[in-house]
Amino acid sequence: MPQSSAPAASAPGADARIRVMVVDDSVFVRGIVSRWLSEDPAFELVGTFSNGKAALADLDRVQPDVVILDLEMPEMDGLTALPLILRQRRNTTVIVASALSRRGAEVSLKALTLGAADYLPKPDATKGTFATDDFKRELMEKVRSLGLKVLREAGRAPALPPPSTQPQAAALPSQPRGPIRLRPYSVSDVSLIAVGSSTGGPQALTRLFAVLGPYIDRIPVVITQHMPPTFTALLAEHVTRAAGRQAAEGQDGEALCAGRIYIAPGGKHMLLERDGARTVIRLSDGPAVNFCKPAVDPMFDTVAQIYRRNALALVLTGMGSDGARGAGIIADAGGSVIVQDEETSVVWGMPGATASAGNASEVLPLQAIGPKVIAMLARRRG
Repeated sequence: MPQSSAPAASAPGADARIRVMVVDDSVFVRGIVSRWLSEDPAFELVGTFSNGKAALADLDRVQPDVVILDLEMPEMDGLTALPLILRQRRNTTVIVASALSRRGAEVSLKALTLGAADYLPKPDATKGTFATDDFKRELMEKVRSLGLKVLREAGRAPALPPPSTQPQAAALPSQPRGPIRLRPYSVSDVSLIAVGSSTGGPQALTRLFAVLGPYIDRIPVVITQHMPPTFTALLAEHVTRAAGRQAAEGQDGEALCAGRIYIAPGGKHMLLERDGARTVIRLSDGPAVNFCKPAVDPMFDTVAQIYRRNALALVLTGMGSDGARGAGIIADAGGSVIVQDEETSVVWGMPGATASAGNASEVLPLQAIGPKVIAMLARRRG
């Protein structure tokens, strides 16, 4: 029998807490995630279900803002339930959960194309690694960040701000105060494009490089997307198909080549280093930066050191503030920085933080970034 702890839905606007539904066939997972959510006053647990079919049957009654949806379940799996949930409740956001495996990465990226807002790789509960601090922090940050966006779009103010003791308070979407101060674009040719992204990044990257692919034959591209191992290798395959150019995880000591796209491998920071006339990749197993590994800031730092006014940085959708500091270093070195706007971002954390800090040359919707970059590259060709 499906298990549900769903109370009747409260009247609209009566409660500004983030309403969360948990759908997972594991009693253990449902129990521990439910406990985490129930302990935080910013959330209201409105239901737990053991499969997609049971969740769909109660969806309208419990009215969740966020659904945490397991992808591997009996009766109706998450991949089948996902589009049905989004069709039935258009103002609900879905975070899909899957195993840390090639199969898990494949179905997670498939779910993103079907409308999931984000993915959550689950540690192996059978090995006693599920209830780790890192996994709990990631889950709570994603539910909070995506849930707050739902509340704002519905005109509901959050009941409580995130406690200042939370290690990643910056995970919340950044809200600029007052006009955004823009930096001038560099007048020098672009010699390298460096991209940072997180939540919503896989979708944004494939859309962007489907446009940019034919125009990056003379320069290399480096990307840091917040993703675990295995997932980044599969992301590279997706970007390859979208761009029509080779994308792959960067290898330590590998020299950058024009027309190639290098993606930071999960669990490693990807840095650049000058080696004579060549620029080579250096992978670092150093500590997480901004609670991320790979992180954007370390990559941007080295991009600024080497390429200076010839660097173009793109800060795309993502929670947190990773990349904002590094973008400032690129801008200070004379390079250009474009950030994705709030409307087209799944979460306006990283780009919002970059814009708020006055480190952007321009704030553009995703569909306008490609044409802008093409125009900058055409100047180089001329």
